[in-house]
Amino acid sequence: MPFADAIQARGLTKSFGSTRVLAGIDLTVTTGTLLALLGPNGSGKTTTVRILTTLLPPDGGTAVVAGHDVTREGVAVRRAIGLTAQQATVDDLLTGRENLELFAGLYHMGRRTARRRAAELLERFDLAAAANRQVATYSGGMRRRLDLAASMVSAPRILFLDEPTTGLDPRSRAELWAVIRELLASGTTILLTTQYLEEADQLADRVAVINQGRVVADDSPGALKRHIGSDRLIVHLEHLADLPRAHAALAGTGAHSDPEEREITVAVQGPGELRHALDLLHRAGVAVERVELRAPTLDDVFFELTAVAA
Repeated sequence: MPFADAIQARGLTKSFGSTRVLAGIDLTVTTGTLLALLGPNGSGKTTTVRILTTLLPPDGGTAVVAGHDVTREGVAVRRAIGLTAQQATVDDLLTGRENLELFAGLYHMGRRTARRRAAELLERFDLAAAANRQVATYSGGMRRRLDLAASMVSAPRILFLDEPTTGLDPRSRAELWAVIRELLASGTTILLTTQYLEEADQLADRVAVINQGRVVADDSPGALKRHIGSDRLIVHLEHLADLPRAHAALAGTGAHSDPEEREITVAVQGPGELRHALDLLHRAGVAVERVELRAPTLDDVFFELTAVAA
């Protein structure tokens, strides 16, 4: 039976000892859409996923997944969902085919059905050529695709992906994005946690940002970017040693920096603020290599909403 909202959480709280991780999380994921859950490390993203997938009980609040309460109807929830966790769950000593047949057996599929389902998934996730190789020989991208295939053995209606592309090279990440898009197009509802803001921008219908245990924003990527409005001035410095001085010169502007790129970014509205920022750097004796002006990105949304700007 279809539900308008595949996932609905209200007022979820969770503490570990004296540390409060969730302080009243509210989330809604419409059936057939992808919600990306963003937040700083330790903000509660994985804890939220663990509660919604019945791996962890909440201290308070309610959550309904696929029409079932996660605390009272855990078995029914688990039948409706798939989960790809941060750490791959596949066995290195088995082949790709053996791994999928093993997962099919856990879902009480007969041997013939398990073989057929494994073959379907190996083909769908572009692993057929490596089906009979030990997983220990797989690349990182292949392992993640196999892990995702394992979570789809039971053809779940709802899929939880907890940072599935962490550690992958750009090519492998793009390949996994293509698989996620195919799953979404086939009607699968997806909740994705990610540390890559570009990933959320590329894949998500909606983005929810968690900070200090609460959802501080929930909207489409485009709407979130329009909300913060201001263009971003990116100043590339000639010398990394000038970065602290540049920060001091732009104190109070919400500037944030990327030491690896020797750059500092600040929000500006109009030519006047742009000239003022550059004048502050000039008066501070900061040597500027080049400047760029661009529209806001999800990175800017993240910095503003999670208050990590320097």
